[in-house]
Amino acid sequence: MVDRNPWLTFISHAVLILGVAIVAFPLYLAFIASTHTADVIVQSPMPLLPGAHMWENYKEALLGSGKLGSNTNVVQMMWVSFCVAMIITVGKIAISLLSAFAIVYFRFPFKMLCFWAIFLTLMLPVEVRILPTYKVVAELGMLNSYAGLTLPLIASATATFLFRQFFLSVPDELVEAARIDGASAMRFFKDILVPLSKTSIAALFVIQFIYGWNQYLWPLLMTTSEDMYPVVIGIKRMLAGGEASVDWNIVMATAILAMLPPTAVVMLMQKWFVKGLVDTEK
Repeated sequence: MVDRNPWLTFISHAVLILGVAIVAFPLYLAFIASTHTADVIVQSPMPLLPGAHMWENYKEALLGSGKLGSNTNVVQMMWVSFCVAMIITVGKIAISLLSAFAIVYFRFPFKMLCFWAIFLTLMLPVEVRILPTYKVVAELGMLNSYAGLTLPLIASATATFLFRQFFLSVPDELVEAARIDGASAMRFFKDILVPLSKTSIAALFVIQFIYGWNQYLWPLLMTTSEDMYPVVIGIKRMLAGGEASVDWNIVMATAILAMLPPTAVVMLMQKWFVKGLVDTEK
């Protein structure tokens, strides 16, 4: 049994509260800025209490005003971000499940070489292969399209490795029982392996959704049409106003709105996310 020391408890809670305050204070400032007018925000010192223009600012951000370097409203940009994040997430999980299943349960020449070739892609930075990938996508005519935004990012060596390690822990007796019952390979995959992997799938869903939602560099190269801007690029375009003044209240309102979907995913799937990372029951 661990002894409860009041001082250690106090220190641990103090450190925790300090860490939460450091992380949350910039978010609080962004929310406060989204409730004031642009003139009030640039004053020194900036107000630390909410203003009276919250609904006006969020309405202008959602519907678009045409003053921020883009006529596309936040609803359209968030829809693009959501579609991109979902396609990347579902695609990564599906491909990783199938590739890990093939590597673990099928025998074919150079099986381990294929696995290590997949794993070694983790050591290749995205920046090294981004220009060749862009050239291929451009020649295929997939600029300003969901296919161009998602297909080059849809494979995941990390997810393949995690699913492979999980499949290796599945008892051989379960495989033999399925074979005796006459289950085909795909039925064994669909009816046994996928249900057993649901906690790992949930954990990877959260990670990959946030990864897809926060994509910046690749959409920056892929999109030239305002209709295909994800919300992260939209915020950048709002700040690219040249010598014109920036409406920081609308920018901050957009930033707050952009944080809501990934936050909702984390909150709704928190239980499954934690269980997928720590659960060792098979």
